[in-house]
Amino acid sequence: MSPSPTPVPRPEYPRPDLDRSERWLALNGTWELQPDESGTLAPDGPADLPDRLASRITVPFAWSSEASGVHEPWLATAWYRRTVTVPDGWGADRVFLCFGAVHHEARVWVNGRLLAEHVGGYLPFDVDVTDALDADRAAEIVVRVHAPLDKRDLPHGKQRSLPSDDYDSVSFSPTSGIWQSVWLEPRAATHAAAVVAGGDSLTGFDVVVHVAGPRRADARVTIAWDPEAAADAGEAVASAVAAPVPVSGSTDDDGTARLRLDTPGAAPWHPDAPVLHRLRVTTESSDGVDRVTTWAGLRRVETRDGALWLNGERLYVRGVLDQGYWPRTGMTAPSDDALRHDLELAARAGFNLVRKHIKLEEPRWLHHADRLGMLVWAEPPSPGRHSAQGAAAFEEVAAGMVRRDGSHPAIVVWGLYNEEWGYDFGLHREPVWQDELAGLVARFRALDPTRPVVDNSGWHHVDTDLVDWHCYITDLPTWAEVTAGLTNGTRGSFPVPFPSGLWHERALHVEPRRVPPGAPVLNSEYGTGHTTVDRAWAMQWQTQELRRHDAGSGYVYCELTDVEHENAGIHFADRSLKDTGGLASSDVHAPTTLVVDVLPAAPGADIDPDRWPDALPVHVSHHGTRRLTGRLRARWTRPRGTVGAGLGDGAGVVDGPAMTVEPFVLSAPVALPVPRPDGPARLLVWFEGDDGTSHARAVVDAGSIERSEER
Repeated sequence: MSPSPTPVPRPEYPRPDLDRSERWLALNGTWELQPDESGTLAPDGPADLPDRLASRITVPFAWSSEASGVHEPWLATAWYRRTVTVPDGWGADRVFLCFGAVHHEARVWVNGRLLAEHVGGYLPFDVDVTDALDADRAAEIVVRVHAPLDKRDLPHGKQRSLPSDDYDSVSFSPTSGIWQSVWLEPRAATHAAAVVAGGDSLTGFDVVVHVAGPRRADARVTIAWDPEAAADAGEAVASAVAAPVPVSGSTDDDGTARLRLDTPGAAPWHPDAPVLHRLRVTTESSDGVDRVTTWAGLRRVETRDGALWLNGERLYVRGVLDQGYWPRTGMTAPSDDALRHDLELAARAGFNLVRKHIKLEEPRWLHHADRLGMLVWAEPPSPGRHSAQGAAAFEEVAAGMVRRDGSHPAIVVWGLYNEEWGYDFGLHREPVWQDELAGLVARFRALDPTRPVVDNSGWHHVDTDLVDWHCYITDLPTWAEVTAGLTNGTRGSFPVPFPSGLWHERALHVEPRRVPPGAPVLNSEYGTGHTTVDRAWAMQWQTQELRRHDAGSGYVYCELTDVEHENAGIHFADRSLKDTGGLASSDVHAPTTLVVDVLPAAPGADIDPDRWPDALPVHVSHHGTRRLTGRLRARWTRPRGTVGAGLGDGAGVVDGPAMTVEPFVLSAPVALPVPRPDGPARLLVWFEGDDGTSHARAVVDAGSIERSEER
């Protein structure tokens, strides 16, 4: 069949990190599809397929999604087919068929010849199809995909499994089949297959080029800084005082070249100034010349003295968890704009980091994060239970994550396992598993020693660079007490809700293993409440408690958007903003915030008017690079008034004394003599700089709670 004349979905080049977009052909769009319910159709390959397959599917959307046109979540096996003709002008270069990701097992035929078999649902793969093309340079492409319903021994993240995972209550629809872009591109037979450019020295790039092809052991690789990189909207492209001198070197027996490109006077990458450098990688061999470009940034992340540091400056993580699902398209973004939009939503909500939760997001999302200055905590999909097969497959995808994504300066944390998923909630009971995880961490650090690694996010750490925990306690006073103990080191365990409905105590460390002193600590999952207003209210007060403690290095709020039945997002699944009762996420998660010494009672009724204190103690938490000078101010407004409306010198403004706020040091409390309201009202509190700028805002609601038995 011929490609559909309808617009090609996801038409942009898929790999800005390994860019050959000057010549390529998108193969997204309409393909034929033949479901194979028994898994036994066409035992001898494509020749056994019918002349016309049963249905059509829109690639790159998984057959489990509505957008694919198929919407069969529990189909395990299917065959794809389409024809394509190689464009004129590609000359004598080899033609490669490229897949962004296919879940889970793929076999690829071209013109009846089996050319590739790939296992693993999240990493890219490609195949040289040149010798299988017919005389007219045409190809019939057939792909058989098997996506096991039982995924428990496979890295699959949040995809639902049958039988189910232990964490099925927080799992979502499967993503089966081709779920990222497919395309053709010409290359030399010997070519750069992966490029990792590390800029942690801040003075140049240490570049590792992995060369594939028949001459990979005797290829010549050159790295050149591109002075002609054009600035796209929202992107800062680097300049240098002096153009860096290109460097060249030969590959070793494994096809790896390691080169150092100095960039004198070049600007570093920082969230406030996300300067990117474009590097040109040329690979020469007797097979010809291969050219590819990549983007990188000069950026250093460190853990020392109990804190995170970015380019030598203290970093406080204000993160949000993002699971990377969309209503009609599942794990595949409906458009490139949708990828960027989610990052923009996170930034508008006040966050400076996105934790992409147990999913390898496509490279374009990471490139947008690089361009926008959004920090990323990246982590691979895990299996659902422990087995030798699952552990080996997990390590393979984790290593592939570094190989594919290691050049992105936005990535500042690598995560591995999450909440012992893949370890049957039993790390503390199994020393052999502890040794296995410690070995994985050591090998992972060897792959990339420039970023901190979290071994098992949530609890039961074995060997980690960040000590994190997931705290979903719903009672705010208890949550505040537990948070204080975990952050300040006086508490080593905390209660965790399990799918059974029971709460079990979980330790930060697996004894007798202890994380070295000085590791940063942070709460990497929290959030509670049933309604949208409940959750916004809890978010404000829980986050205030996290900001109360100078020993903390940050947090990750759960979560950015709703996903299917999970309604914990700041935004609905369609990305529309939820009703928050007038509370602004951008104030809660700002670099500078207020910490009010109140144990609030309920949404809309933080303090009963009859119990209003003579003075309200308020602190300022500031995570900027310079001290602030100014004063705290407050005034009453109508019940549930919107923050930001009417700040200024209006009637009834209460001023605190002049004060200086130091970075990363919670200020002493300022007692604001706010008069008692005569009924329900909302108190607006803000910190105003000497220049009149409002740096931080919060609200406290005065209201009474009428108990049901009192009505």
